[in-house]
Amino acid sequence: MSATLNVIFGPCGAGKTTYAHAFARRERAVAFILDDWMARMFGPDMPDPLEYEWMLERVGRCEAQIWSNAAAVLAAGTPVILDIGLMRRADRARVREIAEATGLRLQFHFVDAPQDVRRARVLDRNEVRGEGFAIAVSPDMFDFIEGVYEAPESDELKGAVISESA
Repeated sequence: MSATLNVIFGPCGAGKTTYAHAFARRERAVAFILDDWMARMFGPDMPDPLEYEWMLERVGRCEAQIWSNAAAVLAAGTPVILDIGLMRRADRARVREIAEATGLRLQFHFVDAPQDVRRARVLDRNEVRGEGFAIAVSPDMFDFIEGVYEAPESDELKGAVISESA
C-alpha cells in the first residue's frame, strides 16, 4: 500500500501548522510547511512592506521544491503532510488533480476556528514566536489573507478530517 499525501487547509491562524507538527509526530510523517520554507529561504530578503508579487514568485519556487521533495518521500513509502496555504478552492482542486493524475492516496485535513480566535492567535504568535511561528503576520496582512481565503464547499469536505478549535 502506498503512503498517503495528507494536505492541510484552512484560514489564517486556524492552527494548521500546529496540527501539521502534531500529525507528523503521531503518524511518523514528514511535514512540509510552506511558511517555514519561505522564512528560511527568503526571510532575510523580505521587503518591508511586503510586496505581493515578490511573495508570489517565491511561494511558487518553494512549492515546486516542496512537491519534488514530497514526491520522493512518498515514493520511499513515508506519509507526507503538506501545509502550503491552499487558500482558494482552485488551489485545493489542483492538489486533488495532481494526486489523481499521479495515483497518490490523498487525505485532506480541514482546520478551522472562529475569526476572532484566529486573529488573536496570529497576534500572539507574532509576539511569542513559538513552534508555529515562521513569518510575522500583521493585522493588515491577516485582513488581506481573509479576503483571499475561500471557505470549502460541502463537497470539498467529503472524506476530509475536520478539526475545529475554539
